[in-house]
Amino acid sequence: MTEKKLLSGAKEITSKIKIRLLERGMSQVELADLIGVGPQQLNRAIHADMSPKSVRIRKKIYTVLNIND
Repeated sequence: MTEKKLLSGAKEITSKIKIRLLERGMSQVELADLIGVGPQQLNRAIHADMSPKSVRIRKKIYTVLNIND
């Protein structure tokens, strides 16, 4: 049961970020450049990687895209 909740939460995070990018007409590469990380690092963070670095990147993403975490 816990794994299902974790997977559901990860999908929700990914969806929120992708929707906000589409709304702003912004690509992941543009977002990566804006917050100063590589595209691969950004992609891992968007797909809910739980490493400390990805968590920090997600916080920057939330700020730039105005997403409440």
